[in-house]
Amino acid sequence: MIRILIVDDEQSIRHTLSRFLLKVGYQVDVAENAMMAKQMFESDPYDIVVTDIVMPKMTGIELMEFIRLTDTKCRILIMTGEATVETAARAVAAGAHGYLNKPILKEAFLACIETNVHAVESNKQKEKIDFQKDQYRNLLENTVVENTETLKRSMSSIIHLLSDVTEYRDPYTSGHQRRVGNLACAISRKLNFTTEFSNMVRAIGYIHDIGKIVVPSEILTKPGKLNEIEYKLIQMHAQSGFDMLQHVILPKNFSIAVVQHHERLDGSGYPNRLKSDDILFEAHILIVADVVETMMTHRPYRPALGVDKAIEEISTYRNRKYHPEVVDACIDLFRQDQYTLDDSLGEIHIPL
Repeated sequence: MIRILIVDDEQSIRHTLSRFLLKVGYQVDVAENAMMAKQMFESDPYDIVVTDIVMPKMTGIELMEFIRLTDTKCRILIMTGEATVETAARAVAAGAHGYLNKPILKEAFLACIETNVHAVESNKQKEKIDFQKDQYRNLLENTVVENTETLKRSMSSIIHLLSDVTEYRDPYTSGHQRRVGNLACAISRKLNFTTEFSNMVRAIGYIHDIGKIVVPSEILTKPGKLNEIEYKLIQMHAQSGFDMLQHVILPKNFSIAVVQHHERLDGSGYPNRLKSDDILFEAHILIVADVVETMMTHRPYRPALGVDKAIEEISTYRNRKYHPEVVDACIDLFRQDQYTLDDSLGEIHIPL
């Protein structure tokens, strides 16, 4: 319901104008001066205020200025028997929506009121639509966030599942992928990459050997030296991992880093003998982390070689087989930060 307030110090005018409005169904209140109108507006704002200008203690212009401090939507109509250009200009500057000269004619008054009622209703309808739009937008945003979190949890579950499957196939290297992933994450942080990037590299590390699923278990667990055929079968795991991940909903760099984690800076690696910048940087990190972890831990065909041998390997072939910045960061981790291999499950990040 549209609420209208009539403000005038002449009772006859208040009475006449309010009767006009009541007869056509409007809700009307009256105030005998601007001070009273101010108090009424503070208590419960009105949609339309029709006010005289010249009144004792507080003018209609001053009332308008007060209303505009807290309410920019109220429609304000000025009425006066002393119309001047200066008064009109000040009324417009204060935000008046209409200017009525006394004596006020019924038809002109009701027409002016009707015009402003339509404007109020239009604004309220727009506010309602905007509010509904905001509610819908918030609902949509919340739904997207919830769906994104659900997808992230699902993808994280896929990572952990794939990692566990590999561990079951190769129990003698249990924890290898987690150790490589955690070391790769630590190297990334040492290189000042973001937490998101570092946790993404960790996630890739957790599944970098997924391709070993296709390698016969007797080869994976063979205690002695592998023959040429067996070694070629082992080498297939990088490409097999790539092929398998093509069917999994993961970012493309996951499968690329997996297929490249046995490449070398000088092109001496496998399966594609890639060189330098042809190798994804995530893969450069995994390459070093994989070599260091493998040398530091026990294998069926040899005992653990220890951190010194691992550091000697990456130092010797720094800028030849292994990316120099990655090597330096890895060495700093072990020498300065006293890093130790860790096979616990850390936080992973999968960009969507």
